[in-house]
Amino acid sequence: MSRPVLLVAGGSRGIGASIAKLAGASGYDVAVNYHSNANAAAGVVAAVKASGGRAVAIQGDMGQEADIERVFAETDKFGAITHFVHSSGIIGPMSRLDEADTATIKNALDVDTFGALLSLRACIRRMSTKHGGTGGSIVMISSMAAVIGGANECVWYAAAKGAVDSMVIGIAREVAREGIRVNGVSPGMIDTDIQPPGRVDRITPSIPIGRVGSPDEVADSVLYLLSDKASYVTGSNLRVSGGR
Repeated sequence: MSRPVLLVAGGSRGIGASIAKLAGASGYDVAVNYHSNANAAAGVVAAVKASGGRAVAIQGDMGQEADIERVFAETDKFGAITHFVHSSGIIGPMSRLDEADTATIKNALDVDTFGALLSLRACIRRMSTKHGGTGGSIVMISSMAAVIGGANECVWYAAAKGAVDSMVIGIAREVAREGIRVNGVSPGMIDTDIQPPGRVDRITPSIPIGRVGSPDEVADSVLYLLSDKASYVTGSNLRVSGGR
């Protein structure tokens, strides 16, 4: 019996890497997209293979249309995509908005919003029964920043992820009768290398549960939403935030 094929955009580090590894251990073959860290991607591929799955690393900037199309085309060669996780994300140097430069804002929006939309489009063209596909499941990694607002740190990132929240609702309704489920996961403070020095310690006291989360805890939620156990769940956004 063939294994489902999952593409993880931004799968070489942090939350994306945990999702890819857990998926491999849960019966998926995994295409691991990465931007620049080939060694990290190779480590994730090795972990998936060690758990019995097939895996491939695919380089691509998920903020660029040509790269997005190529990443999906290379995944097609690996296997017919049945599941997709968009975990690519950029914040850039944190600051107030009036102190941020245009490149920081644009780079975040290119990946977090524009790239997310184009990735969804590519998925629908492959998965939708309207286009001859057999359906599929998509999970978009958003952020609690969309709810909190990112004041004094990353309002542009919060805005970009707010757009992702809207995509989840709109696209889920658009393709619900075409065999595709679309859901979101909004992590709160997660201990990954995207966090600047000192931020985890500064934010932890404000988290009701009293600690930061781990990438694996986010991955567990994502794998649930990808799976048939969530067969009646679409257009939902699961907060994995320790109550913050």
